[in-house]
This record gives sequence, structure tokens and C-alpha cells, in this order.
Amino acid sequence: MKIPMRNLCSLLLFILLTTAVWGQQAAPQPSPAPTATGQQAATDPAPTSETGITIKKIVDEVNVVFTVTDKHGKFIRDLKEQDFRILDNKKPPQAVKDFRAESDLPLRVGLLIDASNSIALRFRFEQEAAIEFLNQIIRPKSDQAFVIGFDTTAEVTQDFTENTEQLSKGVRMLRPGGGTALYDAVYFACRDKLAKAAVAGPVRRAIILLSDGDDNQSRVTREEAIEMAQRAEVIIYAISTNTADMKGLPGDKVLERMAEATGGRAFFPFKIQDVSNSFIEIQEELRSQYQVAYKPADFLSDGKYRSIEILADNKKYRVRARKGYFAPRQ
Repeated sequence: MKIPMRNLCSLLLFILLTTAVWGQQAAPQPSPAPTATGQQAATDPAPTSETGITIKKIVDEVNVVFTVTDKHGKFIRDLKEQDFRILDNKKPPQAVKDFRAESDLPLRVGLLIDASNSIALRFRFEQEAAIEFLNQIIRPKSDQAFVIGFDTTAEVTQDFTENTEQLSKGVRMLRPGGGTALYDAVYFACRDKLAKAAVAGPVRRAIILLSDGDDNQSRVTREEAIEMAQRAEVIIYAISTNTADMKGLPGDKVLERMAEATGGRAFFPFKIQDVSNSFIEIQEELRSQYQVAYKPADFLSDGKYRSIEILADNKKYRVRARKGYFAPRQ
């Protein structure tokens, strides 16, 4: 049976159009873009019934964890929302959504240990101090930690777990040797571990960094590592392994910059025994913090950096928080 040429052309056109429509509907949707708080953008629970298109909404709520101390460094734990002023890009927020003193938030902690040749002299003692810290701070069924050793590359010797024995083994596996890729290790820990950790609710993300601050191998810069920490809402606490009897070395300034920009602290133990005291102070701080969630004024999804400043009404109090964040791109 012969099919008329006109009918054959119509049939071919129908097949091509049908294939194109089905191909468009079956095409994978892009992943949600990161928001200002390091989380993925929220999406509507169901696509529209006729087009199958998923509508994405950018979440413009910023979460900040911060610490308040007096002039002697003592933690202040009983302040209220009205005791603070918040400035986002130098403007008060449009609305404060939530404010609370948080002492029991689940922790997600990355222990990053410099295993380069430059810190070999104190390495064994610092390992044992780090193990004691993990034993004290990790609570079963609540907190989790992982261990990374880094020299020229970063190696995960123990992934996320609440098991302190496994974490201890991960620390003891490390052996000093090689150069130092500090910024790469921080960048990797924030982007690939802490930002991607599966969580059921609010958590506190922190890096405990043991290093002399010297970097001679990284592919990313210091500021790129800091930016990734800010995007992932990670606080960096740095403990210097510098054995020189002086402060203000280039590596010290690196550690101070990374800690200050993310709302953490840098410690410079002059004696090897002081390393344990630094861990104790970090443990106390992680259980003595506030958390605020707010909606910024004049918020734009332009990918630009926005500054954060939290001021206590009492001028004798010092507030320590991350310095800012990057708005999402629409």
C-alpha cells in the first residue's frame, strides 16, 4: 500500500514534535543554587500540573552563630535579643526571625591536622591533645566529627562518626611529612564534608585547625578558603603549632585572619602543655554561643558579599561572629 507523500510528511512531523516534547519533560532539572546561608534553595513541593516545571525560591534568611565575652574573656550566656544591634550591609535587618542562646546544638566538627614536616617536633603531643578534645566534646547520637591530615594533599583518615575510638584511630594514623597545602585542606573540608553533611535540623559546623599557618602547596588562595567557609557556615578555630618564642609571624597572621573572618578564634600556645588548654577553651566556647536568624533589608540575589556586624549594647562586651556572607545568584 502506498502512502501519499503529503500524509507521509505529516506523520514524520508528528513523530518529531512528540519526541521533542517528551525529551523536554524527561530532561534532568539543575541542582538548586546555594543560598546566602550555605544551604540549597528551597523549591515548591510539587511541580505545576500542566507544564511539569519546578519553581525555585531563593531563601533570603541569614543565620549567624556568635559568641559574647567580657573584657576578661569570660563568656556571657544570659543576654536577650534586645541587648544587640544587627547590621547587614550596614543596615538593620528587615525582620529578626529567631534569636536564642544555644548550648546544645548538635555539632559537626572537622579536625584538620597539619602533617607537614614543619610541625614534626610537637606532632605526637598535639595528636593526643586532639584525641582528648574529641573524647570530651562528641556526644553520642548528637554530635559527629571527621579527621583530615594534610601535607601536600588532604587525606580523610576518619569520616563523619560519633564513635570516638574510630576518631582516635584516625588521628593516630597520621604521620608527618611533605609540604603544606593548608588552604586546600580547609576548602575541601568546608565544601565536600561540612556543607554536604546530611542533617535533620540546625547544627553548628566548626573546623579545629592545628597548623603553623604556613602554606606552600595550595591551589586555592587564603581568601578563597575563607569564602568557602563562610558559604558553608563554618567557624574556624585555629591552634598554632609554631615552636618559635614569638608571635606575629606570617603563619600566625594567616590563622588569625581565617579565624576572625569566620567568627572563631586563633590560639598561640607558647608551651606545649598549653595546647590542651586551647582545646578546653574551644570546647567551652562551642557550648556558649547565640544564634540569630534574620531577613536582610534591601536584599539582592546578586552573588555579592554582604557584611555582618553584631553589636552589644553593653560596650564592655565583645561580640565575635563571622564578618559576612555571599548572597546567592538568581
